[in-house]
Amino acid sequence: MKNILITGGAGFIGVNLCAHLAAHGGYDVTVLDNESMGDRRHLDGFGVRFIEGDIRDTDALDHAVAGQEVVVHLAADTRVMDSIENPEYNFDVNVNGSFRLLQACRKHGVGRVVAASTGGAILGEVPAPVHEDMVARPMAPYGASKLAMEGYLSAFSGAYGVQGCALRFSNIYGPRSYHKGSVVAHFYKQILAGKPLTVYGDGSQARDFLFIGDLVEGIRRAMEIDATGVFQLGSGRPTTVNELLDIIRDVTGRAPEVRYEEFRAGEIHTTWCDISKARESLDFDPDAPLADGMRQTWAWFTDEARA
Repeated sequence: MKNILITGGAGFIGVNLCAHLAAHGGYDVTVLDNESMGDRRHLDGFGVRFIEGDIRDTDALDHAVAGQEVVVHLAADTRVMDSIENPEYNFDVNVNGSFRLLQACRKHGVGRVVAASTGGAILGEVPAPVHEDMVARPMAPYGASKLAMEGYLSAFSGAYGVQGCALRFSNIYGPRSYHKGSVVAHFYKQILAGKPLTVYGDGSQARDFLFIGDLVEGIRRAMEIDATGVFQLGSGRPTTVNELLDIIRDVTGRAPEVRYEEFRAGEIHTTWCDISKARESLDFDPDAPLADGMRQTWAWFTDEARA
């Protein structure tokens, strides 16, 4: 059994990762989470050890990190617009918290850290597809904080032997997105509540939507290799918001009202990933068609609404 710590493991990605690791077998999983965006009850049945705590708390980190072989670092303040409203809080969680986690990993001899990062928010408005060799030009504090985290991950790899791997996630969607604020989860919750959908811009903006099942297998593969550095994880395909709305209408059988409002400053218009590096190094091979993944996600949301 390999000892794994997942920070932020009670959130959307963490819960799905715990479920995936439990099904795969061979992992003894500990979760550290302050439950600000997650709930430990969602981990029931996966055989994980839960520690309530914050990544900015050195005592909690010492307790959680001791004895671990790999740390998967998911805990973060992830909302772009919130980071613009409150950059100090975003910096405290994403930069200070990540630094303290890396210090704990160094102290306790953790051999590998796999950290969640982001592509579009770090790189800014650049020609798509985005890839790992592009120069970073963050347009919001969230992207800047993740870029700083990547820098410290690289520094701790080079200076202290804590192998670091940063995974730049695209737009992740799927079941168990209880508190997820991303477009798919938000639109589905709005539809179930009988409320209109708001699109900021004309709907031509494009994103790379990756199904959660493909993502967690990519994370598991990153846990098991020695590669360091940055990897883009996405579907490798762009989808506009208007195309996404067409899929939603088809999947749900509903025609929600859509309101178009002004584009919001700090948001990227078009971003999608070149995932060739992850394919080569991680054997990453996302295979869930968007419509199929959207259908599974809608089924989960409707089941939850009936529960």
